[in-house]
Formats: sequence, structure tokens, C-alpha cells
Amino acid sequence: MFTTTVIGRGHSGTRAIAHTLYASGVYMGHRLNPSGDKVPEEPIYDACRIFGKHVRWNGGLSWDFSAVISGEIDPEFERLIHSYLDDVLKSDNPCRGWKIPETTLCYPWILRMFPDLKYIHWLRDPRDSILGRHITDELTDFGISHPESEDIREQRAISWYYQYQLMKQTPKPKHILQVRFEDFVLDQERTLERLESFLEIPLARIIVRPDSVARWKTDTGRHQFDFLGESMRENGYG
Repeated sequence: MFTTTVIGRGHSGTRAIAHTLYASGVYMGHRLNPSGDKVPEEPIYDACRIFGKHVRWNGGLSWDFSAVISGEIDPEFERLIHSYLDDVLKSDNPCRGWKIPETTLCYPWILRMFPDLKYIHWLRDPRDSILGRHITDELTDFGISHPESEDIREQRAISWYYQYQLMKQTPKPKHILQVRFEDFVLDQERTLERLESFLEIPLARIIVRPDSVARWKTDTGRHQFDFLGESMRENGYG
């Protein structure tokens, strides 16, 4: 019936939609970790590093994505992605997909390889997203140059901003739905109705925790960064 993937930076609450899809009978891969990520993850990590070589840093908070949006896709990248997704692609389940945050790091090439996928773009207030550690905090580990900072929160904010800009500048796929984590938690029924209409299947209801929203309000560390302002306002986080 469909193949879907979840696009969203680590600590955007993507495990909520991954668990929802799994509980709804969507085949999400032979092995999943507690976050609902399809594992083993090494092939897609290596693919992201190949992708990163084709992104040019202009300095500051500016990157040139033209080569990954319209240039040739590296054949080794395609091989690694097919290896990573082998069980999903071969599954006879009519509803299948995968979730791992690193898919976002190579989104333009994933989209060009799989233009007919149903893409779920999962967003969360960056002030919450940067509170916890994630492997994508240090973009240079994936071949992406960026401004240096000794402030780990600023590194995470730069990672959030980079991934948001990569999503924003990539031409939209035929099928995409943007969902805010906060809406899923605070108005789950209405949000699931949107998702059900998009995926055209009934979805399970999972337990959600309202206290996972706006945690930044009780955080004593740094979580406000001016360069995130425009992106936050675009998504109702102003």
C-alpha cells in the first residue's frame, strides 16, 4: 500500500511516530532499537559521510546544497542505502517503512532514490531538541563543516539549524506531511487523524507524556540562540 520514512533530527520525538507505526502493523525493519530506529545503523552512517562530502560550507551558518540536490548520486551511497534497507525493500508487507534520524542528514539523495515514498517530517521545538545528547550533535563526524563552538548546546543548535535548512532547501517530494511533536502529544487524536488521512490506514494510539513538551522552560542551561529565531517562528515556536 505504501512505503514511508520519518525525517527529523535526533531528539525531535521521532520515536513516538516510529512506535505508532510499528503498533499499527507497519513493517519497520527486522531489528529495531528502543527508540524505534532500524538497526544495524552502520551502513546509513557511512552513506551520510559520503553525502557530507558533497555539501559545501560557505562559512558561518550557510551551506551550498546544490551538488546534492541536482548533482550525481554517488553509487557507493546507493549501495549502502540498499544494504541498510534490504529487509524493508524486500518485505511483502503492504505497509512498510523505516525511521532513523540520520536519514535527515542525507534527505535529498533519499528523496531522489525514492521519490514515491510518503515522507513524514517530524518537528520539535529546538529549545527542547537540544537539551539531550545525540550522535548528530557533531556534524563533522558526518563530513559536514560548520562554525566551531566549545558550547555543546550551541553545537546542537547548529546541528538542528543545518538539518532544518537542508530540509527547507530540498524540493518537496510528491507526498509529505509535516507534524509537530508538540501537536502529537497535546492533541494526539487530531494529529493522528491527519496522519491516517495521509497514510490511508488506521493508526494505533500510544501513551504520550505531556511533560515532554516545553521542557526548556525549566531548563537552567543555555537553550536560546538568535540564529534559530526565524526557523522557530516559521513553525509556531516564536
